[in-house]
Amino acid sequence: MKVADYDFHLPPDLIAQYPLDKRDHSKLLVLHKDTGEIEHKIFYQIIDYLEPGDGLVINQTKIFPARLFGNLDETSSKIEILLLRKVKDDEWEVLVKPGRKAKIGRRIVFNQGKLNCQILNHAPSGGRVARFFYQGDFFDIIDRIGVVPLPPYIKREPEQKDKENYQTVYAKERGAVAGPTAGFHFTEDLLKKIKERGVSIIPLVLHVGLGTFRPIKVDEPQKHRMEPEYFRIEKDSAEKINRIKSEGKRVIAVGTSTVRALETAAGDDGFLQSKVGWTDMFIYPPYKYKLVDAIVTNFHLPKSTLILLVSAFSSRDMILNTYKVAIGKRYRFYSYGDAMFLI
Repeated sequence: MKVADYDFHLPPDLIAQYPLDKRDHSKLLVLHKDTGEIEHKIFYQIIDYLEPGDGLVINQTKIFPARLFGNLDETSSKIEILLLRKVKDDEWEVLVKPGRKAKIGRRIVFNQGKLNCQILNHAPSGGRVARFFYQGDFFDIIDRIGVVPLPPYIKREPEQKDKENYQTVYAKERGAVAGPTAGFHFTEDLLKKIKERGVSIIPLVLHVGLGTFRPIKVDEPQKHRMEPEYFRIEKDSAEKINRIKSEGKRVIAVGTSTVRALETAAGDDGFLQSKVGWTDMFIYPPYKYKLVDAIVTNFHLPKSTLILLVSAFSSRDMILNTYKVAIGKRYRFYSYGDAMFLI
């Protein structure tokens, strides 16, 4: 199996640049993985496919405006920082653009000196480790001066409304620099109706990093290495999921980040352990799913880790055929695009 086997052509005009005004009015393609049957719906109709006793597992990570613009050493030399993950105290792993300017010891000044950082070292990811200096609350400052790090396939500058749109309605715990985009389609009203149907909504946290979306640069999937992402599954959530499994009901993962957290913590017996830690799990065919019974997801990039993940849930041929159908039906792709329900 080669990564190139998961390539497809996507017309650029199908890459969504903005979300719809109503989150739950996006298109929903329902794929029955056992038969290959495809149905075309509107997202709010997902409730028709949920059964009392099912568990809908959501990722409550909260995206923060991790993109910062500053000046090098209080000069006019412009520089951009993207916060990736906290290392310790006020030290962060960051990406710097242009990287050639980020020499060890250099200082970068933001917002007229109310925030600045010093480059300490190189990071394994190819970025840098930087220590930040400030007065007050770090995240309050970031929320004021930071910019939402939209994916590179969104060919526009971030706007103020992206701080709300590029976020799930159930986001609670700040820490992600990329979106758990499958969750963007849910509204508070739709979640309420799902609960009233007798479906449990069960939270976990996985802070999505850029590694999830980075291209695979090797020919064979097994040679690719994912960057670790922090996740946490509380005891209460694990117990609820295990009860659902024991009753023969479905565990439905909202998004590939939720899938990866669940499958990381799942035992070979198909039951879940409460767990806190980091996962670099890369799911690709012929992986056998241990826990997840259905997946809500968006449409993914060619030759990406995410299209391999959903292919492992069904099959390569089925996913590529489904994507061909979606392109023919003018579905909108990627973060602000339409959704799939794999059942």
